[in-house]
Amino acid sequence: MAFAVSRRTREIGVRMALGANRTEILEMVLRETFVLLGLGIAVGILAALGASRLIANLTYGVVPNDPSTCVAVCAGLAAVALIACYTPARRAMRVHPMVALRYE
Repeated sequence: MAFAVSRRTREIGVRMALGANRTEILEMVLRETFVLLGLGIAVGILAALGASRLIANLTYGVVPNDPSTCVAVCAGLAAVALIACYTPARRAMRVHPMVALRYE
């Protein structure tokens, strides 16, 4: 996310110069994070369900298709994703339009 925000610095500066407020910039960064998070969780659940027979031999006392384990892992992944996008989102909200347009 830090790379994606730094790559879009000029775009964020133009958006802010045209009247976007900090909340809209934060929503834009969070929306991108949640799209990637949703895709990652969907692919991960499908892969875990597909490989459940291999996982059954590696886990002790946990059913491979246990819904509570899947929910806990998804919640942990979502928490890590939110923490990982917080710093770039804060940095994007503080971009000054003139500095961003002179960037590079």
